[in-house]
Amino acid sequence: MATTATVTDTLERVGTALADPTRRAILVRLLEGSAYPAELADDLGVGRTNVSNHLACLRGCGLVRSTREGRQVRYELFSSRLAHALAELVALDLEVEPGHADLDGRRDLRARHLVADRCLPGWREARG
Repeated sequence: MATTATVTDTLERVGTALADPTRRAILVRLLEGSAYPAELADDLGVGRTNVSNHLACLRGCGLVRSTREGRQVRYELFSSRLAHALAELVALDLEVEPGHADLDGRRDLRARHLVADRCLPGWREARG
């Protein structure tokens, strides 16, 4: 059985990973499958150094793992349980109080649904 310290450490690591928009985008992209840093940088429209720094953080938090393939390194989500949890979070509908300020000015329900459609085919039908 996990101790309280272990549980809070896990939540802290996940929270750290999800706190940054680039790390969130990397995690969502890795839901589609493994990728090389250069692919991630191109897909996300950010610099390779930036992606490498965020991948190091995600690796340190225990959310992604790397596999050396010759001169390249391929990244993937650490576990299928993590992939499932992230996909469920992406598809989550929140009940936000009317008039409550948008937390970061970029919330777009349509974008969340597009990601959920890619990561969880059939999620809309399953919701009822």
